[in-house]
Amino acid sequence: MSEFNINRRAFLTGTALVTGGLVLGVFPAQRAGAMPNARAGSFQANAWLQITPADEVIFQLDKTEMGQGVLTALPTILAEELEIDPRRIVVELASVNKAFQDPIQMTGGSSSVSARWDILRTTGAQAREMLVAAAAARWAVKPDQCRADDGRIVRLGTDESFSYGDLANDAAKLPVPKHPALKDPSEFKYIGKSLRRFDAPEKSDGTAVFGIDVDVPGAAVALLIRNPHFGGSLQGFDAAAARSAPGVIDIFEVNGAVAVVADTYWHATKAARAVNVTWDKGPLGSLDSEGIRAAWVELAKQDGRTIRDEGDVKTAIKSAANVHDAVYELPYLAHATMEPQNTTASFRDGACEIWSPNQGPDVAQALAADALGIARDKVTVHTTLMGGGFGRRGIPDFVAEAALVSRQVNRPVKLIWSREDDMRHDFYRPATYNVMQAALNDQGQVQSWSHKIVAPSMFRSLLPVLGKVAPEWMPHWLTRSLSAAAGSIVKTRDPTSHEGAVDQPYSIPNIDVAHVFYDPGVPLGFWRSVGHSQNAFVVESFIDELAHKANEDPYQFRRRLLAGHARHLAVLDLAAEKANWGTPKLGTHQGIAVHESFGSVVAEVVEVRIVDNVIKVERVVCAADCGLVVNPDQVHAQVESAVIFGLTAALRGKITIREGAVEQSNFHDYPLLRMNEIPVVEVHVVPSTNSPTGIGEPGTPPIAPAVANAVFAATGARLRSLPLNLTI
Repeated sequence: MSEFNINRRAFLTGTALVTGGLVLGVFPAQRAGAMPNARAGSFQANAWLQITPADEVIFQLDKTEMGQGVLTALPTILAEELEIDPRRIVVELASVNKAFQDPIQMTGGSSSVSARWDILRTTGAQAREMLVAAAAARWAVKPDQCRADDGRIVRLGTDESFSYGDLANDAAKLPVPKHPALKDPSEFKYIGKSLRRFDAPEKSDGTAVFGIDVDVPGAAVALLIRNPHFGGSLQGFDAAAARSAPGVIDIFEVNGAVAVVADTYWHATKAARAVNVTWDKGPLGSLDSEGIRAAWVELAKQDGRTIRDEGDVKTAIKSAANVHDAVYELPYLAHATMEPQNTTASFRDGACEIWSPNQGPDVAQALAADALGIARDKVTVHTTLMGGGFGRRGIPDFVAEAALVSRQVNRPVKLIWSREDDMRHDFYRPATYNVMQAALNDQGQVQSWSHKIVAPSMFRSLLPVLGKVAPEWMPHWLTRSLSAAAGSIVKTRDPTSHEGAVDQPYSIPNIDVAHVFYDPGVPLGFWRSVGHSQNAFVVESFIDELAHKANEDPYQFRRRLLAGHARHLAVLDLAAEKANWGTPKLGTHQGIAVHESFGSVVAEVVEVRIVDNVIKVERVVCAADCGLVVNPDQVHAQVESAVIFGLTAALRGKITIREGAVEQSNFHDYPLLRMNEIPVVEVHVVPSTNSPTGIGEPGTPPIAPAVANAVFAATGARLRSLPLNLTI
């Protein structure tokens, strides 16, 4: 068997599969479905697992691989119960299939492993029992006289065995066991071990296919000149000079932008520079960051919509020995994926074929079909590997653009966004304004907690896109009605606005959390850890403030208020222990934070050094409880990645608005941390036998408050806005 192999040639020819295959029926009927790319003539009752007479064990990866490691983790879960070395499994990237939609075929929310844990274990166990039964029938013995062993069924007490491929046809004819025996975690051979990522060789030698690597014969290259102003329109353009530039194929308007199509990206870029475009700034032409902040300040005077109300905050404030107030501000942030957005599309004879790095192939399919005005089943989507997602590729607007351009020029087209396009036409993490107030008694105990969030609703902002990906059976009038109703509901009850704030875990008798809706019109999207990335900074910074107001150690203060939260205490204690809390390296100062998101709890202790008013993070110690760990190395890598991602935002990230447009354009004015600025990151995992929980995002929320708290310990300056800066 071969390991995962997705080189360029194999990717483009992978659908031309040989005949004679066999798919085992190994999943409950309500989730059954034909396996994409199943061998002709095979029994097709499951969309994840296929075993062929040629002894291939084929796994359809229905979650997209964007660096988080699902291409290794999910086959490992299946292989554990199937009793086969996961490195022998052939992994194929799945196309759109109803069996994978729950309710849509999306990868996000740190849910890939947790969502597929039970499904894939059951699938592997069912297949194993069916193969054992098939072998027992051939030998005319009872199934307990046989056992599965690394891709073979062995007859106990003899040298006889069959490969899984030998038994595939026989096994497919057997009834599917409803309740197969699952292993006890103590029996795991592969789960819990650090297997090398299956995609590592191809990514190392350059043969792995990312979206930007796709090479369809005859494809042109396109870029779009877009209006930089939110909601603005195209008034006109003059492309006379550009049309005569080398390599230019066509220049035309598409969806309010100007498409430049050429034989190479460089030729398209040079021609685009010669196009003279006139834009209308639209209704948001006067919007700027200063005006947004002024609106925050005024709106914060309102009570807002209460989303958590416990006890009596007002009475607690009146009788308090000490009332502490603070205001926290967070900026818009871009995703800044290393691979800019891109898609290759080929429209021909009323159908469209798509090759795209996206987080939701059925979303990409729906948006392309909607743009082209064709049925969804006329759009085929091949999801590629991608150079980062972070939520941005969950809204694949670039797919619809590529499809429209391909139809216009009547040939395959690779659409590529420049870094400037990517920075100025993102779906941004929302900016928020947070008013905090707490009451303490004369013993320093927190009596009340009030958190008012002035913020937009991300779901409300995305409703136009979400409406386009509604099920095809739903009438348009119903989609519109539901979208309108949903809009009024999520306006002030959108969990992405208050997650991590409304459910803060500290034991405080009187709590009030409220949301004041304000949406100035900046496009919004899911950003790694979503609302947790903002609210953790506010909650964990403010709780640190209260610890100092109470003259108590911040770590011990948290411990006292987390009584009854065993998981939080376990990670908090582990991080403090491993970081030698209270005894930082000479010249450094420590800060601590703990936060729960996506089912996991992460605590982080940082050590910072202040040099000429510059914050230098030298060490980050992380402790995580993410349930049972499938691949420890991947968990460590994901936490390290989340820390660096969050640290970049904490120290550098800020999108500002001027005349209804984003001011930043590239890494010179939206800088990322460089390799020489990355601190030592240590990751420690709390042992658990509970089902896995998310890990791709939970490492991001605690890092900004932990750094801010360390800066306070070092300087006495309480930084309440991001990015953290001591010179302002």
